[in-house]
Amino acid sequence: NSPAGDTLRIAITGAPGVGKSSFIEALGLHLVEQGQRVAVLAIDPSSAVSGGSILGDKTRMEQLSMSEQVFIRPSPSGDSLGGVARKTRETIRLVEAAGYHTVLVETVGVGQSEIAVRHITDIFLLLLLPGAGDELQGIKRGIVEMADLLVVNKADGERLQLARQAQGYYLNAVRLLPPHPSGWVPRVLACSSAERTGIQEVWQAVVECLQQLKASGYFQQQRRQQALYWLHETVESSLRQHFYQHPAVQQLRHMLEEQVVAGNLSPFAAAEQLLQVYYAALR
Repeated sequence: NSPAGDTLRIAITGAPGVGKSSFIEALGLHLVEQGQRVAVLAIDPSSAVSGGSILGDKTRMEQLSMSEQVFIRPSPSGDSLGGVARKTRETIRLVEAAGYHTVLVETVGVGQSEIAVRHITDIFLLLLLPGAGDELQGIKRGIVEMADLLVVNKADGERLQLARQAQGYYLNAVRLLPPHPSGWVPRVLACSSAERTGIQEVWQAVVECLQQLKASGYFQQQRRQQALYWLHETVESSLRQHFYQHPAVQQLRHMLEEQVVAGNLSPFAAAEQLLQVYYAALR
């Protein structure tokens, strides 16, 4: 069994079409071959909001989902990204207690979900398409700066040369980034999930990153900070819910919102009125 503290949590993100499912399947099968138990979870705010594509869908990881050593869970439904992330974190704790060695958290490369996933994972892996430049990748600015590993997927056949170009572009890009507190320098690799080439090298880079994070003390520090973040986030979320569901607030809220929209009342004055009504009702 893998004690909860020994489980490695890896975020895997990238623009739609980058091949996240095929990459996760290839990496997951590689880990199972090494004797690991693997959990695949997902954070996909679009599935909660608009019924969009659901990440972590077993049908897109056919081989991996057949393994008895693998647990795959689609994105939990939730009314907010914070809610989805919170449920995913709770699931992480459960699969860790059940003895899983590695948790892969899949997310869409749209910005907000990456910030959320940073609060529940140890290592951040960004998948990239063959070809160069952020604008072609369809990824938000700032996500590259968050990545511990950048992996150009689909490096096979006619795309191999383009993949090498993208690798060169991002090698130059990471050199301009400020140094990581742990001393880790982000790696840029290329792989083919379809041909299963480069997957072992990607995992080796993950292992080396983990070793550096632990040796520097950053791994433990980050876990402590994440625990505190979720303490405060849970309190704030609960208070926010209690506030907006309070009858006294609901009675006044719509009228004040209309005044704010019409420009007759400042947002700050409206907020103060709502808070005063709320506090008075609690006394």
